[in-house]
Amino acid sequence: MTAKRNVVIGLLGVTLDQGKNRKRWSHWRPTVSICQHEDFLVDRFELLFQEEFRDLANVVVRDIESVSPETEVRLTEVPLPNPWDFEGVYGALLDFAMQYKFNSEKERYFVHITTGSHVAQICLFLLTEARYMPGVLLQSSPKSEPRNIAGTLSTVDLDLSKYDAIASRFATVRREGLSFLKDGIETRSKTFNETIERIERVAIASRAPILMMGPTGAGKSRLARRIYELKKQRRRLDGPLIEVNCATIRGEGAMSALFGHTKGAFTGAAGSRDGMLLAANKGILFLDEIGELGSDEQAMLLGAIEEKRFYPLGSDRAVTSDFQLIAGTNRDLAAACRKGQFREDLFARINLWTFRLPGLAERREDIAPNLDYELERFAREQGSRVTINKEARTRFLRFAESPDALWPASFRDLGAAVMRMATLCDGGRINVRIVEEEIGRMRDQWRDAATPTSPGDPLLPRFLSGDEIDALDLFDRVQLEHVLLVCRQSRSLSDAGRTLFQASLSRRKSSNDADRLRKYLAKFGLEWKQIAR
Repeated sequence: MTAKRNVVIGLLGVTLDQGKNRKRWSHWRPTVSICQHEDFLVDRFELLFQEEFRDLANVVVRDIESVSPETEVRLTEVPLPNPWDFEGVYGALLDFAMQYKFNSEKERYFVHITTGSHVAQICLFLLTEARYMPGVLLQSSPKSEPRNIAGTLSTVDLDLSKYDAIASRFATVRREGLSFLKDGIETRSKTFNETIERIERVAIASRAPILMMGPTGAGKSRLARRIYELKKQRRRLDGPLIEVNCATIRGEGAMSALFGHTKGAFTGAAGSRDGMLLAANKGILFLDEIGELGSDEQAMLLGAIEEKRFYPLGSDRAVTSDFQLIAGTNRDLAAACRKGQFREDLFARINLWTFRLPGLAERREDIAPNLDYELERFAREQGSRVTINKEARTRFLRFAESPDALWPASFRDLGAAVMRMATLCDGGRINVRIVEEEIGRMRDQWRDAATPTSPGDPLLPRFLSGDEIDALDLFDRVQLEHVLLVCRQSRSLSDAGRTLFQASLSRRKSSNDADRLRKYLAKFGLEWKQIAR
């Protein structure tokens, strides 16, 4: 197999490569010295220069020919009117790279970054990193011995996958980022962990809007704050985090709170106000429950996202704010668009990075680590450490992970339960008695939510005729009534299936609970879309 030819690409060093008399051979000159190494044969040198230094370039060419006759030198003029103008230098070097006919199968390329202005060296680095110049970086330097004018050479391959230590460090940093987004909780839900991994990648690499969907209490607000802190740690933003719950603002108050207003813009506007969008400049604006915004606010928000500018209420002068939007909602915005309740163009704009955060009822395997987290949080906030004994922990988790635990407010319910148990326990230790009391309290609180219909208003008559109900055995009526109740409380067919068949999951090879529930309903001529709220 024929060895690849070595090709060096470098800029003429107008100071270091100087040499118009015999004294030039008494000192180190980087471009010529590269060709003086016996263990590094340069087959071709692509020497880039400016027209005003052509004479020097010709001297360097002759000197390379004298020390390395095997080296072919090609002179290429590169227009650099101002070697310190980043845009101009990068553009000129990019033009060279785009026009150059690289042949990586037969040639090995070295990009010399010792000569040229610092701006030019940075541009060569960037072009090599981006693979516009498919080679490795070559650094030359003088040796301390006066007679050794060849100096030394070192290379840097920018393929980071070849550097185990760096790759390992990146992996460590990424794991730390994932743990940070999860508040250090060792979550076990595969779906949730995959979602957090994607969010971490997007949060670091992009400033595009992020949409987080999920039930109330799923942790959207907390995750938005962690995303902000992570981006701040990685120096991806300079501004603040501004949080707004859109469900709490209406009408002119919403317009004023979001976009600001001028003095006299409406009755009671005694002074001007900047608004939340302007306050979020260079930072993050988190709009929780974005689906509650009115149509006018939605229209103005769309313009502010796309143009980075908007008009405060009562003003004819636009203001600028460059913020990243994170939106949260527990509504189905696609369905809201179909009903005309949410603007399709705004939904399309914020739907680039959409993540659904599952509620606690869908992440029952994560209840145990979150129980520990809530106990730690109680200790931090109250300054008093509380533990839970083994028997009490087992009892609480048996209930919490069972279908009997509805968790309608998701993680807020869990946090409140731990707060109550930790506050009421004696001696800083939660026992079975405290757990049993809390379980009874939660059952009482959830009873109304768990029973949306009264005994006198059953669900069966809503979906089956009187004759169809009479044809059912009492056993089937009771069972179907409860299945319909669970379906009405669930967000999806899969969610309802998990709740109904969770106990037998570990004994089954297949976990397609949605299909199992679909077939059960079909026995009675029912479909999910008929039953879902």
